[in-house]
Amino acid sequence: MLRVYIPKPDGRQRPLAIPTVRDRIVQQACRIVIEPVFEANFQNQSYGFRPRRSAAQAVRAVDKVLLRGWWIVDADIQGYFDAIDHDLLLTLVSRRVSDRRVLKLLRQWLKAGVMEEKQWRATEMGSPQGGVISPLMANIYLHVLDTYWTERYSQLGTLCRYADDFVIVCRSKKEAERALEMVRWIMGKLKLTLHPTKTHLVDLGREGFEFLGFHFHKRMVRKTGKLLPYFWPGQQAMKAVRSKIRQIAGYSRKRLPLERIVGELNPVVRGWRNYFSVGNSTKQLKALDHYLWLRTRRSFLAHHQGTRGRSKSAVFPSWFARSGVEHFYLPGLCGNDFERSRKKDNR
Repeated sequence: MLRVYIPKPDGRQRPLAIPTVRDRIVQQACRIVIEPVFEANFQNQSYGFRPRRSAAQAVRAVDKVLLRGWWIVDADIQGYFDAIDHDLLLTLVSRRVSDRRVLKLLRQWLKAGVMEEKQWRATEMGSPQGGVISPLMANIYLHVLDTYWTERYSQLGTLCRYADDFVIVCRSKKEAERALEMVRWIMGKLKLTLHPTKTHLVDLGREGFEFLGFHFHKRMVRKTGKLLPYFWPGQQAMKAVRSKIRQIAGYSRKRLPLERIVGELNPVVRGWRNYFSVGNSTKQLKALDHYLWLRTRRSFLAHHQGTRGRSKSAVFPSWFARSGVEHFYLPGLCGNDFERSRKKDNR
């Protein structure tokens, strides 16, 4: 497998291991066969990398349970994909898969090692991110957490997990402290550790928390005076998409055709809008539309720098209207404002 690195939102690098085409085909065939076996046993609170489940469903599930929850266990597993124990993972797989050929294949993939800077390095621990079957292996490993929580500790709070990212919504601080203690105990059984600085308790009466790119917070409704949960795109997500727009429509690309710039911007806008259009995102989406307008205007004026005739700043609004640039906010399709109903059909 080839080792490559992609940037993370916090500035660090995320290591990926890309299998060969032949291995990807075999991994996909293996996943198709064994995934239904494990899907039959996976818990409802798991949403990541599963058929007919999505991050949007996880976000809505958290929003729903926050109506009665006031304390959050915001947990982060330190180096999860690099810390998975191979023997323990294969033991968990063998509980439901008895075919030795499949188990042998899984072991070979885990032990295959990586090529980095033209040198082979062994992999004694971890499940390589980038493989077709890696998300399933990660879910099998953390299914232990889901099962423990459902069978023993569900009275402490509601667990919602997306891959290795999870939160527990509790009603009181005492329950949250106990829940965090139990999570640490379960992580110990899985030979994993929680990040010492990123794992913490959140008092929703005073602050919010981030989950899957969204910021969750409780705000007072003017009409009733009650605190109700709301969620909208987080600061990191907003910063990341602004940076992407700046890269595409930056001054350094002023000599590129404007049609090409618009063609590169639109997939970014559509993808971001499709993910973050849920919740109470109107204010953030409109702010991004304004930022997009400013960046495309700057790009338009730089592209026509030095031309004579009618002022290009006066021409820009009409050009922008017919340019085909996508919008972040689409009335009727995107998120609601803060003052909105909490009725069931609005969720």
